[in-house]
Amino acid sequence: MKETYRIFGAELSPYSIKVRSYFRYKNIPHNWIARTEDDTAEFNKFAKLPLVPLVVSAHGDAMQDSTPIIEAMEEIHPEPPIVPHEPVLAFISALIEEYADEWCNKHMFHYRWWYVPDQKSAGERLARGMRPGAADVEVQAMGEMIRERMIKRLSLVGSSPQTRDQIEASFKHLLEILEVHLATRPYLFGKRPLMADFGLASQIYEAWTDPTPHKIMAAQAPNVSAWAQRMLDPKLEGQMETWAKLAPTLTPLLHGEIAALFLPWSVANAAALARGDEKFTVELKGKPFTQETQKYHARSLAVLKERYAKAKQHTGLVDILTATGCHSYLV
Repeated sequence: MKETYRIFGAELSPYSIKVRSYFRYKNIPHNWIARTEDDTAEFNKFAKLPLVPLVVSAHGDAMQDSTPIIEAMEEIHPEPPIVPHEPVLAFISALIEEYADEWCNKHMFHYRWWYVPDQKSAGERLARGMRPGAADVEVQAMGEMIRERMIKRLSLVGSSPQTRDQIEASFKHLLEILEVHLATRPYLFGKRPLMADFGLASQIYEAWTDPTPHKIMAAQAPNVSAWAQRMLDPKLEGQMETWAKLAPTLTPLLHGEIAALFLPWSVANAAALARGDEKFTVELKGKPFTQETQKYHARSLAVLKERYAKAKQHTGLVDILTATGCHSYLV
């Protein structure tokens, strides 16, 4: 009999949705516990940080951080695998997931807390989630408090009047790429979801729930919208495709987003952290992008580089990443 886990999460947390979708795909017994003010004591009993998702086993073992959670569960529940046995596809999937977690979160967070309709929508939804039995007037007041607090945190993801156009252009470019790629397949790599799907779809799904990006997606990206919703409860529908078949429509993601924006930003962030800088500026597509240094991401970049050092021996990977402009940032 499979062990039942508890997932403490929030509907407006892309990383919570990412983990819950994985548990659903693997058919791992779990109870979804929406974070409220009433469960603070139970949550704090297991959490090392005040962040969701938090996964607790039946034995009381606790895990936080979506990617390590999924990697740990993959060892226990390896079938069907979300990491391809084919090492080239496995690394590309991991690279896209890293891009999703660290760069695409900027898209979601920016739209959610930049525009007034989105601020009000998210603030009230978060407040209702935290106080499900509260009166509307109380929810509205709490929603306004959340809104004011989160607006001040826009700088943490690099969202500012100077970077607004860059972040929004990246989001729209990503949608343009994925709309073509997903026109002929249910998931990024074919007929089964991989690590990349869980990471990227959760960020895009959260944007889809907010008024402003929802309008953009409804008008420009119906295939992407359908995929993001499909990934709430993904199914095994068949096999993965070869890189030769994926390349024509997936290469633009590696070249136009990951190599052009994410990796140079990531490397610059790590360098700034090493220097002890609180902020850094990097030129992305010919324009300066400034934000506060992120400590966690420097560690995840190091992990990605270690993964690449082990994978680059496999035929074809260096050629793919060199041709797309990614290679120099990973060595």
